[in-house]
Amino acid sequence: MATNRRLALMIDGDNAQASLLPEMLAEVNKYGILIIRRVYGDWTEPNMKSWKEVLHNYALQPMQQFRYTTGKNATDSALIIDAMDILYTAGVDGFCIASSDSDYTRLATRIREKNLFVMGIGRNLTPAAFVNACDVFVYTENLQTPADSTSTEKGDKTEAVPTLNVKPTTKAGTADKKNAAKLEKLFRTAFESAVQEDGWATLAAMGNSLRQLDPGFDPRTYGHKQLTPLVQAHPEFIETQKIKSSGGGEQITIRLKGKTKAAKKPATPS
Repeated sequence: MATNRRLALMIDGDNAQASLLPEMLAEVNKYGILIIRRVYGDWTEPNMKSWKEVLHNYALQPMQQFRYTTGKNATDSALIIDAMDILYTAGVDGFCIASSDSDYTRLATRIREKNLFVMGIGRNLTPAAFVNACDVFVYTENLQTPADSTSTEKGDKTEAVPTLNVKPTTKAGTADKKNAAKLEKLFRTAFESAVQEDGWATLAAMGNSLRQLDPGFDPRTYGHKQLTPLVQAHPEFIETQKIKSSGGGEQITIRLKGKTKAAKKPATPS
């Protein structure tokens, strides 16, 4: 994972949570160095008050955009125009767009067409088109503490993706089964492109394949901080083993149950 990218953080202040800014910055820092930090919105509106309280602490640059028409959001247009200016003049290696608005889908695809990295941060209700237009997409529900999730803003579907390591009620149990089935299907598809000739796939290759299939894939969505404990939590369809690496260390490889029989050579007839 490249961590020396020069990144521009563009936040839609009307569509992102100021309370999660420290967690968002921590996520972005995993993928590069922030050289531009901007928050867009109409700073005369009451809903921007929470952003005013964090601007100076985190060196954010407020970008004013008045609403010229009632009910219309001009923030996205201002952000998109500035992003295109930065794309051609600032020498950045990538962007992080913090919003759940599908209006940024074309911006994300345009940036990727220039062979630059695109990261998105938004809620679970973010349209799939925007999620899939990014290289990486982080759901804000995965950044929230349990206390935060009980007081999310209106319209935030925090409970849309339940964790798998919690004893659920009957209704939640049904959701967990669907979630587990979705996870298995995703793993089986990713395994096809990550598997090696010996029928096993390295965990690193699986991680890359999963992100290629679903930029929003995140072990935290399924109740685990990292990919290793996630695969170890599902022995019903995942086998794991540790092998010695060329450097003398160990690496984890996996294979999926139900796929291994096809890799075996047919028995020699007697």
